[in-house]
Amino acid sequence: MSLSGPLGVLRRLRRGAARLRGLVLIAMLAAIAVTATTVWLAGRGAGTAARDTTSGSVVRVGVADGASIPDYAQRSRAELAALVAGGHTGETVALVTFGAYLAPDQLPPVLAGVALSQVYARVPASNLQTQIVRLDAFRVPADVTAGMDRIAAKKNAEAADYARLVAGLGTTDSERDLRAVYTSGQHIATVEAAAYRAHCACVYAAVVRAAPAALDQLAHRDGVRVVDPAPEVQQLDRAVFLPPLPEQRELAVPPDNSGQPAASPSG
Repeated sequence: MSLSGPLGVLRRLRRGAARLRGLVLIAMLAAIAVTATTVWLAGRGAGTAARDTTSGSVVRVGVADGASIPDYAQRSRAELAALVAGGHTGETVALVTFGAYLAPDQLPPVLAGVALSQVYARVPASNLQTQIVRLDAFRVPADVTAGMDRIAAKKNAEAADYARLVAGLGTTDSERDLRAVYTSGQHIATVEAAAYRAHCACVYAAVVRAAPAALDQLAHRDGVRVVDPAPEVQQLDRAVFLPPLPEQRELAVPPDNSGQPAASPSG
């Protein structure tokens, strides 16, 4: 009996399995890509400057996802006033948020007189959920511009990766959906790379350390929105900071992402 028939079927089955594995891998990469461009949703905890005993005594400082920002600002002012009135002179960690996105060269006068540890940045592109990034920074603007240069290089590489993924897709329904996801990711990464390369006005928060009296002075400077003292933070690596974005006025909700194409539902 000839073996060409069964062997042919076996080869087709193997090719089909390989294609299926490829599509599964692409789908997994798509999920990772979508997650990377919506980092806003990651790590948003419940509670303001509350100790989270379920995750190794990690302290969350800032405004929780969906919480009231005016209430958060009022609590922060009251806590800072209490520290000042209590005569505390030791340095404390604080989360400082700005009323607008600032460029690196705008930071020195705003943050003068306090020790800086890190800043938070995001490209405020219209209708796009760009990635929130944390930059270690001790000197401004030098450390911030250097960090932006590193992010720009990473975003360029990310855009190139998306382009290669798009080039490898076919014309099936699932691949057309993935093409929309990858094309969106490539566009966002390209926008981010260009902005950070130009040292954009993208910084919206900073983590600092200073005595309460100095933090109170900082809270009254132009451009400063909220100074949230966190004396319970002893180690920065055991803290999660959740600063509100400048455009968020009432509730801490994800930015508008209407400019990002969504994959069509499969039939």
